[in-house]
Amino acid sequence: IVKTVKEGDEVALLGFGTFKSARREARTGRNPTTGAEIHIPACVQPKFVAGKLFKDALNTK
Repeated sequence: IVKTVKEGDEVALLGFGTFKSARREARTGRNPTTGAEIHIPACVQPKFVAGKLFKDALNTK
C-alpha cells in the first residue's frame, strides 16, 4: 500500500476504503507556546477514505 500510494496511485480495498495521497501547500502556522509565526513547508500526506461497508459497520446498533 505504501509503495503504491507513494507512486501517486490509489489503493482501493472493497468494503474497507481507499488509500491515496494528497498534496498540502506551504503555509504559515503559529507556535502555540510563543505565538511566533513559523513556516510549514509543502508536503504530501496520506489520506484514507472509509468505504460504505466500513461506515455502516460502525453505525449499526
